[in-house]
Amino acid sequence: MSDNGPVRADGDFQELVDEVSALLGTPATLEDRDFRLIAFGAHDSDDEAAMDPIRTRSILTRRSTAQVREWFEGFGIARAREPVRVPADPAAGIHARICLPVRHRGVVHGYVWLLDDGTDRPLDAAMAVAARIGTLLAAEARAGADTGRELLGLLTGPGSRREGALAALRAALGRVADDDFAMVCVAPWDGGEDEASDPLPGPRALPGAAAVCAVPSPGPGGLAVLARARAADTVAARLLESARARGATAGVSGRGAGLEGLPEAWREASGAARAAHAQPRLAPVAHWSDIGPYRLLTRLPTTADPAVAPLLDAAHTELAHTAEVFLDCAGQAGRAAAALAIHRQTLYYRLSRVEHLTGLDLDDGEDRLLLHLALKAARLG
Repeated sequence: MSDNGPVRADGDFQELVDEVSALLGTPATLEDRDFRLIAFGAHDSDDEAAMDPIRTRSILTRRSTAQVREWFEGFGIARAREPVRVPADPAAGIHARICLPVRHRGVVHGYVWLLDDGTDRPLDAAMAVAARIGTLLAAEARAGADTGRELLGLLTGPGSRREGALAALRAALGRVADDDFAMVCVAPWDGGEDEASDPLPGPRALPGAAAVCAVPSPGPGGLAVLARARAADTVAARLLESARARGATAGVSGRGAGLEGLPEAWREASGAARAAHAQPRLAPVAHWSDIGPYRLLTRLPTTADPAVAPLLDAAHTELAHTAEVFLDCAGQAGRAAAALAIHRQTLYYRLSRVEHLTGLDLDDGEDRLLLHLALKAARLG
């Protein structure tokens, strides 16, 4: 974390990367385990061909593509404990590289990369520097785990636990504890099978994030991020790019409630994420302030109303969709028939079947309200 009780500043990593570059006489690049750039050595060669597209993209965008990650991981770098030579791929414009795994107590935390020109270099000395880098990255991960634990306690713990978690989180955040924060929820989130060896993304990977935790189900679950309000959209977008967020949506809470209001902010963020999943026009990132009636719907019980339950059976999907479109069109038959691309008489027939299944009268305002709410709520799952 850069300004909320950091264990190490970026400058320390830059100094260590420069040390590797000096030892080996070639520019080095440091990336975390998710291939996000941390620091890089200066490249003073006049040979433009020495800069391949991979290194250029990493420096300019501070991350690599999933295809690049898959290519390099295919050579076993995530399991390696010694330097790994990765051959060139001329067709893709990739130069040969040497990868120095950055480990601490057996866990890989990142990689130091060198372009491999075939020169014999003192890699043992460079690996010793990589081990020092691993110690610092592990310390950052532990600090992130501490704030994440307190955030989880504040969001989900009993009242007695929340008071202590709030105090501990405030102390860990230090001088930024009174910043303008928002909660971000990404759901569903694939936490992986082994969180000890595959920790949650930390603040270094999510600029603007102050704490990260995984909130388990039942109940509103997903990845929870305490983010500075101005960075919340960026944090959500970066998380949705992760392989562990495939098929996920994100929600962003209101802002300015203070740390005491984080439990309510989490309910807002998780509700917005559910709304984005239920309503494609709100996806991929929904803000609590923008989800309209879903602010109410996300607070309702998840069990279907008995009258509407028969309509929600998979055998009646077409009828349920017809009823929802009809109610979305404010009960205007002409608009609804056009939206469904069916004849008006077909619409009337389907609506009569809806009334028969549910026992509701679609000429009655309260019955229509009940049906509309129940159909929208069913989308939330």
